[in-house]
Amino acid sequence: MSEMPARELMISRFSETIGVQPIRVADGEAEVLLPMAEHLRNRGNVMHGGALFTLMDMTMGLACSSAHGFDRQSVTLECKINYIRAVAEGEVRCVAKVLHAGRRSLVVEADIHQGDKLVAKGQGTFAQL
Repeated sequence: MSEMPARELMISRFSETIGVQPIRVADGEAEVLLPMAEHLRNRGNVMHGGALFTLMDMTMGLACSSAHGFDRQSVTLECKINYIRAVAEGEVRCVAKVLHAGRRSLVVEADIHQGDKLVAKGQGTFAQL
């Protein structure tokens, strides 16, 4: 397995604002943690779906970068997510894996879990620039 890239290649100002924490990024896969924080709660007092979507999109993007190299950019062309359960406390972990890495596009799948419970499942297509 290749070595995890430097933090500055994985973290942006936006991801710092959200609070994501990369755990593992290598070989077309990524794992990222997101602890619950007050600024991530919706009016129902659970983690906002947008925060979960952001976690998934960022994790899939890191998986793409680890597949084609951090010297190239990838951008989301489309992403679909199924929300399965709400998150009221604790932390969630997203794992993303590149299913197909072509010359111009990548297809990635991702799961978000809280412990052993599936919170959300998604798939995205990314353009390689």
